[in-house]
Amino acid sequence: MPNIESAIKRVRTNEAANIRNASQASSMRTAVKKFEEAVAAGADNANELYQAAVKAIDMAESKGLIHKNKAARDKSRLAKKLAK
Repeated sequence: MPNIESAIKRVRTNEAANIRNASQASSMRTAVKKFEEAVAAGADNANELYQAAVKAIDMAESKGLIHKNKAARDKSRLAKKLAK
């Protein structure tokens, strides 16, 4: 544990940010997984789940959780699955 006050505060803020980031990344992965399962099952709501997954990916990208190229690659792969 750090002794300096600013370092102690930095530990606290890093823990809070880590929790937020993990939650955001988890929800993104869940949205993508739901879409992929719906497409595999031939569900009717695949379009809605696609939109939700793309939104989750865009939000993760805007918050710096994933790189912009990874976001573009993931969205492209989802669109390809939707088109099949």
